[in-house]
Amino acid sequence: MSDRDIAVFSPGARLLSSIDNYYFQFEKLLNLLAGIVIMGLMFLGVIQVLGRKVINFPVPGYVDLVEFAMVIFAFLAISYCQKLGGHVRMEIIIGRFKGRTLWFLECIGILIAMYIIAVLMYYSYTHFLRSFDCSFPFCVGDSSMDIELPIWPTKLLVPFAFAMLLVRFSIQLLGYFRLFLYPDAEPIAIPMIETVDEQAQHEIDTGLAGEEEKVVITSDVRDQ
Repeated sequence: MSDRDIAVFSPGARLLSSIDNYYFQFEKLLNLLAGIVIMGLMFLGVIQVLGRKVINFPVPGYVDLVEFAMVIFAFLAISYCQKLGGHVRMEIIIGRFKGRTLWFLECIGILIAMYIIAVLMYYSYTHFLRSFDCSFPFCVGDSSMDIELPIWPTKLLVPFAFAMLLVRFSIQLLGYFRLFLYPDAEPIAIPMIETVDEQAQHEIDTGLAGEEEKVVITSDVRDQ
């Protein structure tokens, strides 16, 4: 959405759009970190295979490191996925509604999701507290079985990720409630429901845009 489009919104809508955009930048950073961890895990797997097969020396604590990495990339990007609507949704029924009814049902769904995530965040944090033991000058607590890495940082990451998702839910709740009050307004800060045809067309357009960009880059390289 361009700045010109945002300029025609009401002050409240502009504020919501700004909050959504700024928070999305933070979500993209978390998603980037998750992607870096996945790439690092791929390199670690290659080193593990080569070390075991070539020099008979596998990576020490490989299983522990994989378990740590799985927590990071599984939870760190869930808020980013919610922003893009990339999670699995059951839209067979809700997709048939329009206008205020649709936005009301979306508000109810978001409130239910916020309650569930709040409960999970509380109990995951208490689970972290049970494993955390900070005795000066070291904070160790529970450790992994192989190389005895402290596991409380990964347990703390879970409620942190849930808190980030809860903030995203709050932003989307405001977006859905705004559309409930003003059904004809331009949607802000929410993922839109797409039909199968619209999803296919969006993927086609994205692929064509990528091919056009490749052609432009190739042409520039040839010109140089």
